[in-house]
Order: sequence, then structure tokens, then C-alpha cells
Amino acid sequence: MKRSPPRLSLRGFLLALAVPMALLPGASAMAAPGAHGPNGEHLDGPAAIAGTGTTAPRIEAKSEAFELVGTLHGDEFSMLINRFETNEPVLDAEVEVESGPARAQAKFHADLGDYAVDDAAFLKVLKAPGEHAIVVTVMAGAEADLLDATLKTPAAATTDPHGHDHGESSGHGLSLTAWLALALLGLGALIFFLNRRPSTSRGAAQ
Repeated sequence: MKRSPPRLSLRGFLLALAVPMALLPGASAMAAPGAHGPNGEHLDGPAAIAGTGTTAPRIEAKSEAFELVGTLHGDEFSMLINRFETNEPVLDAEVEVESGPARAQAKFHADLGDYAVDDAAFLKVLKAPGEHAIVVTVMAGAEADLLDATLKTPAAATTDPHGHDHGESSGHGLSLTAWLALALLGLGALIFFLNRRPSTSRGAAQ
């Protein structure tokens, strides 16, 4: 008498699928780059913070006293400013931004530690496609310095108020993690249903 191959129960299928699914987020986290650059650059400073998860137009600038990263979002131009020597955040300073004839005072956000310009006329200048020379004046206590950079605004740059790039993440594609999850689900479902087929040799063996 031939024995039919063992069938995979629904519970076993779910348990087998849960392990690789649980490992997917960890794999993507381990693939993330470290916080320090190969040449000891300040990757844990404002450049690293502002450069995470956004493709919005941005600038980087530094002087003997300060370093900053500025990012153009849909409703503001925000800046993170550190002291160059110590990488210490510069808080509650007076910051003014100029681009050509346009000029605006930046407001300090104590909750986020950044400086933001939300003046509509100033933002209109920065959002125009092209290259914009920017000069940032920082006055922190007895220290004062000028930082200059060039903001490059592409013609197709369209960002929402949270700085997400609609041209790149419009929902037409899936991430690698999502594709792996779908592949595992399909493979597991195939194995499960193949093992559920009734054995046709049982009656002949008896």
C-alpha cells in the first residue's frame, strides 16, 4: 500500500511563510549605508539629515564657522545649520536668505531645530526652473558669517508640502521588498495547493 505524500496544512503554510516575510524589513535595514563617510566627513550633520528620503532641490554650504544644508519643499525653504568644527546644531540664531533681489528672514523651529522661509514671493523665485545663487547670513551670538551656494531647480521638479517628489514616486512601481513579498506569497500558495491535491494512487494500491 502506497502512502500519499504528507500534505502541508494551512497552519504550516502560514508559519513557513511568516519567517521569510519577517526577515524582509531587516534585510532592507541592513543594506542601509552607515553614518560615517570614508574620509571622515560630517555625515551625521545637517547634510545627512536633509538628504534622507527626499529628492527635492537642495544646497550645501560651509564656512570657517558654520555648515548648512537647505532643501526646497513645496511650502518652505528649510535649512539645518551646524557649527563646522564641532558639528553642534546652531539654535535660535538670526538667519536671512537672499537670492538676487529677493530677500527673506528665516524662522527658527524649536521642535525640528531648522530654519524655514515660507515667504510666497521668495519661494516663487526659488521654484522657477534654473540656477539660483543663494547667500545665507547667519548671526549666532557674537558670531556672524555668510554662506553661499547655488540651488538648481529642474524644470520638472514638483514637490508637495512634505517634500516628496511626485515625478519619481507616483505609485507606478513597487519596491524591491514588495516584489519579494509577492513572490514568496505566490510560491507558498503554489506549494500549498499542490500538496492539497487528493492522491489518485490510494485506491489502486489497496
